[in-house]
Amino acid sequence: MPAYHSQLSTNMKIGNLALLPLNTKYRGPAPPGTGENDIVDEALFYFKANVFFKNYEIKGDSDRVLIYLTLYITECLKKLQRCSSTTDAQKEMASLAIAKFSIPGEAGFPLNAMYQKPTNRGEEDQMRAYVQQLRQETGLRLVEKVMDPQTNKPSKFWMCFVKRKFMDRSLSGPGQ
Repeated sequence: MPAYHSQLSTNMKIGNLALLPLNTKYRGPAPPGTGENDIVDEALFYFKANVFFKNYEIKGDSDRVLIYLTLYITECLKKLQRCSSTTDAQKEMASLAIAKFSIPGEAGFPLNAMYQKPTNRGEEDQMRAYVQQLRQETGLRLVEKVMDPQTNKPSKFWMCFVKRKFMDRSLSGPGQ
């Protein structure tokens, strides 16, 4: 069975990351969304199926964004498993989204072979802002999906994916 790929496309790029429209309240370089499904919706929808794949064929620049978000969702789930309430989860996701992170071309980025390094300082700043905007919106939407409103605890149907490693990679370093 093949992995799921992004159905979205655009001509705008930063490096070889597609600069896709995003339904968000967070400021950043992403064009405003139309209210229809965006890349964050796709990443959350396809996460449970795609996380089982060790290999992933990139069919377009949108798939690179989908790969990054899938890895980021895994990092978010690791943080959410320790949260005891929705408020704690929202705070944890907000702090994770703005915490220091690596972008393509930097030593700590796990997928440098698949991503193009920014060509100049302006593109690097734009890529960092775009990735941060994606991280913020993904964390916000993930809390809504993962936290069970009745128990105010993380859903076991999401937490069972905490130990899974998409493509045997992780955005955090070993031991984190």
